[in-house]
Amino acid sequence: MILTPAQRGHLAMFAFSALVAGSFSLGARAAPHIDPTALTLPRFALAGALVGAAAFLTTGVRRAHFVAPWRYGVLAALLAAYFVLMFEGLKTAPPVSAAAVFTLTPLLAAGFGWLVLRQITTPRMALALGLGAAGALWVIFRGDPAAALRMQINRGEAVYFAGCVAHALYAPMVRRLNRGEPAVVFTFGMMLAGLGLLALYGWPQMLATDWAALPPIVWICLVYVAVAASAMTFVLLQYAALRLPSAKVMAYTYLVPSWVLLWEIAFGAGLPAPRLLIGMALTVLALVLLLKDETAARPAPSAPPSAPPPAAQ
Repeated sequence: MILTPAQRGHLAMFAFSALVAGSFSLGARAAPHIDPTALTLPRFALAGALVGAAAFLTTGVRRAHFVAPWRYGVLAALLAAYFVLMFEGLKTAPPVSAAAVFTLTPLLAAGFGWLVLRQITTPRMALALGLGAAGALWVIFRGDPAAALRMQINRGEAVYFAGCVAHALYAPMVRRLNRGEPAVVFTFGMMLAGLGLLALYGWPQMLATDWAALPPIVWICLVYVAVAASAMTFVLLQYAALRLPSAKVMAYTYLVPSWVLLWEIAFGAGLPAPRLLIGMALTVLALVLLLKDETAARPAPSAPPSAPPPAAQ
């Protein structure tokens, strides 16, 4: 069976959600032992090496791919901010709650999709985004309406939310800034730029880290987030963002809390409080509604793939 471009984008994002989920459980266990920037810098280095090798072995890397290199710097700044803030937040935020914060990104992405690309949110999509946001907030406030009214938010969740804002802006910016470069090459350019930015900002933290004394969970987390939750998911996200509207791309984040729940069970953490499952059910319902909204899944007409999109010229 031959899949349409949109269907391949959906498949890419399903894999994306499964891989991303592991970084929450592993990251929460590694975050107390290492500075978030010190963890993110080698992550970009290792993931960049893997993506770069894939780019050279598949599509090839040409000088024309690096025209207007500032584009890679913009995208790298957004992703680097997201990852640093994620690990900072995971120092105090429970993995399932952090994953719930992540599910607010589709709503943010819909707003950025309109601001950057003028993508229109349909009524069904708006309903789905609202349900997903409600489910996320239910989990974030531990199913306690009184805590919601008092705006009692864990510091880690607040820090991570700032990172999610950067992540939500990333999806429409990929489509806005891409000029026909293959997804793997575009990802490689972004990761090179991210490595440079993180080296400028985080080199003191790298030198201050006693790498030999780090517990095994940090190294396990580093390898996982570099290979599975960076190199692979960056390419998947780039691939899907060029084939689906921004809000629909980020809709797959609604699956992440459910995946994280399975990871936590595997780690022996057990089930969360039953009342939190209500919020998680709402996020899954939001995903179902978004996937049924096939009219919104079709990207707006644009120039042929071989030509740069008008907005990026």
